[in-house]
Amino acid sequence: MSSDSLVTIIGLGYVGLPLAISFVEAGVAVTGVDANSARVAELAAGRSPIDDIPNDRLAAALDSGLSITEPDAADLASSDALFVCVPTPIDRAKVPDLDAVLRAARLICGSLRRGQLVVLQSTTFPGTTSGPFRAVLEESGLVAGRDFDLAFAPERVNPGDPASARRDVPRLVGGLTPAGGARAAALLKQINTTVHELSSPDAAELAKLLENVFRNVNIALVNQLALLCERMGLDVWEVIDGAATKPFGFMAFRPGPGVGGHCIPVDPYYLAWRAREFDFVDRFVELAGDINFAMPRHVVDLVAEALNDRGKALRGARVGVLGVAFKPNVRDSRNSPAADVIAGLHARGASVVYHDPHVPAFRAADGTELASSDLDTLLADSDVVVVVTGHATIDWQAVYAAAGLVVDTTNSSRGRDVGLRQVLRLGAGWA
Repeated sequence: MSSDSLVTIIGLGYVGLPLAISFVEAGVAVTGVDANSARVAELAAGRSPIDDIPNDRLAAALDSGLSITEPDAADLASSDALFVCVPTPIDRAKVPDLDAVLRAARLICGSLRRGQLVVLQSTTFPGTTSGPFRAVLEESGLVAGRDFDLAFAPERVNPGDPASARRDVPRLVGGLTPAGGARAAALLKQINTTVHELSSPDAAELAKLLENVFRNVNIALVNQLALLCERMGLDVWEVIDGAATKPFGFMAFRPGPGVGGHCIPVDPYYLAWRAREFDFVDRFVELAGDINFAMPRHVVDLVAEALNDRGKALRGARVGVLGVAFKPNVRDSRNSPAADVIAGLHARGASVVYHDPHVPAFRAADGTELASSDLDTLLADSDVVVVVTGHATIDWQAVYAAAGLVVDTTNSSRGRDVGLRQVLRLGAGWA
């Protein structure tokens, strides 16, 4: 059992908050730190901003001693272990942005003491923990691996899937030293049954990128197949279902309007950027990322094609978008392909409204701020409806009964009674 009895978690979003609550439920004293004052107030009041943590579970953790504070009020020196769970985005040039990670390191550096354990959980490129993150921490005058322990332990959170935070989901950890890795593993074993120790932080960082790049590459493959099926007059959804009947050697991935969330659209570029520092161009990974980033533009083209079939132009058309969350049944809209779809429609002269029962307000990629519309109003007023996210709470039978023209990017129309040339399906053509 780890002797680290007081834990501080910096960053209380989709990774940090579930981690904090898991530790509290295991009997560990936890202080949660977040730079967003509105987020701190919301959490302290017992209101969870994420789907996987219901309010009653957050309230129970607060009652059990979970402390929520802003950085200026945090007593980091009193903690035995500190976890960093902050965003790692890319900039407009698709270059890794470690600003939040390094700000967290500077915060820790100001009160770092001998004997502490620092664990980075934010997904990043190999060499971050042992490189720039370590360098900032060592500005304290202490040396990692000698005066304090340092490790990387990637998260395995799947937004909208509470099972991803269960104890039986294996975890990885890579320490700067064997002793540091063992210490981090012992602490994580209080909340996860199985923790695999890798040889270094770099190995753990690359393992995490591999998990997500694997998904991105396979999604790109089926997105390319969807475009081919449109030209061949075949149904990509039928083709994938047919291949999935093979009980070995095949894993089914589905096409869509693009990729979203924090990991899948971002991580390939972390790997590709780092590879270039070793004079290695990872064309395969970069190509997959580019294919998926291009899908929203293809969706806009499908909308124009559908309207053209009715003798209408996209310019001046009224377009209703159904779903702007990055995946079904969550409120998380980070990097949602809907942002680029809506911006692309605006650029070609369309007016756009959206409906999403989980996302009341949304910002498109062109900066336009929108509020969710009533579903019935959207269906009545739109020249064409575009299905971007297939939430289970949307009444799809009502959608296809009321909408005269639909572009379906999620296969939500499959098996429904639709009219002749009413639905244009991604990867399948007219229904």
